[in-house]
Amino acid sequence: MSRCFPPHCRFILLVLIGLVVALPGARAQGLKAGVGRADITPSGPIRLAGYASRTKPSDKIDQHLFAKALAFQDSSGAITLLITADTIGTPRTFNDELAGRIEKELKIDRSRFLFACSHSHSTPVVHGGLTDMYGLSAGEAQAVEHYAGFFQQKSFEAAQRAIQDLEPASLAFGRGEAFVAGNRRQFGLKGVGFGFNPNGVVDRDVPVLRVAREDGSIKAVLFGYACHNTTPGPNDEISGDWAGYAAENLERTYAGATALFITGCGADANPYPRGSLALSRAHGLQLAGAVARVLTEPMTSISGPISAAYERVDLPLEKTPDKAYYEAKLQEKPAATQRYAQRFLDRMARGEALETTHSAPVQVLRFGNTLTLVGLGGEVVADYALRLKRELPGERLWTAGYCNDVFAYVPSMRILIEGGYEADASLIYYGLPTRFAPAVEDTLVQKVFDLVKQTGGSVPTVQKK
Repeated sequence: MSRCFPPHCRFILLVLIGLVVALPGARAQGLKAGVGRADITPSGPIRLAGYASRTKPSDKIDQHLFAKALAFQDSSGAITLLITADTIGTPRTFNDELAGRIEKELKIDRSRFLFACSHSHSTPVVHGGLTDMYGLSAGEAQAVEHYAGFFQQKSFEAAQRAIQDLEPASLAFGRGEAFVAGNRRQFGLKGVGFGFNPNGVVDRDVPVLRVAREDGSIKAVLFGYACHNTTPGPNDEISGDWAGYAAENLERTYAGATALFITGCGADANPYPRGSLALSRAHGLQLAGAVARVLTEPMTSISGPISAAYERVDLPLEKTPDKAYYEAKLQEKPAATQRYAQRFLDRMARGEALETTHSAPVQVLRFGNTLTLVGLGGEVVADYALRLKRELPGERLWTAGYCNDVFAYVPSMRILIEGGYEADASLIYYGLPTRFAPAVEDTLVQKVFDLVKQTGGSVPTVQKK
């Protein structure tokens, strides 16, 4: 009779196997790698991000938060830098200032610097992001602004440490699967709301990049998953949620390794079940087990040199609403909606033209002909990752969201037709004047194609218009 082992036992077995089969004497592929980290946990109470229903600062630290850096130097001498952070998301001003400093002081070109956010909703509000959501008091706003400066400085320090830590390394890539995420777009008589949709679109891939030292020991593990970090809900305890716990589990298991997390295109997915920090830890254990399983199996050797491209693309918005639209919004009950409406009415009163497009970052890092990492800004829904995988079959593709600028939800054409939070209501919190136009999907995908081609990749002969 077969016997089912509980998830924590399976994880332990996989880890033990992984420790046994880790190959000593890993041969470097003309690459060097370095890691660095910095603790970005706030020093005192601060408003936490992601929920308009929160009205008071944090009261406890369940898990410390980190900015972690992973640097690569290829045979050309060029350095490519990734920073991952336990944060709700950073706005363009934060990323542009940090990128400018990294370019000036560390001599790393903007195209070679990627900043990835875990999107944990149990982390501090970041100054300049989700401006209409919170309704901060003067004191709270001052604390949030101070934290953003501290966070940015610590991220730079992590980058410095990674570059100082460069040593010969070999890279390998594999892909696993996890079942934490569930599509959250539930259809009913009142339209599209939040809930568990078992038939909805989900990207269950767990991409894993292993960085090994010359002696074969694991130096770093970069892993991803496409799902919101919203397990505990609007509590007042600081944590990295399941992504933070997954990284913690991996670092505890693989001594001397740094685990870094990149969020995938999971804007329309939530973790299930949810509602407590205990469930955060359970989901983190499942993700760590999925990564450990990949590390036990044959992986694809990843080579250099690393080609990089970074550009911004203007995503089209629908026709700008008139004054009456915002006046009607001003009468709605939610305070965040009122703040949103008043801000646009004030802009109209000053004679300012409202945006007709929004500039979004797109980045491609291509490791030789063996791995293509696409970093998209904003809260990107699963349709994009799945479409790119279909339409770029010649690339070993890893598509991430929440990179370089978390400015809004980026809905697909399908989600725009269906409506719901990701298409409409979220605009209140992010402060866009109106929803994206149907051409947003093809516009963004075409820019990815352009940058993949620019970095030497293969793209479709016939591209969608």
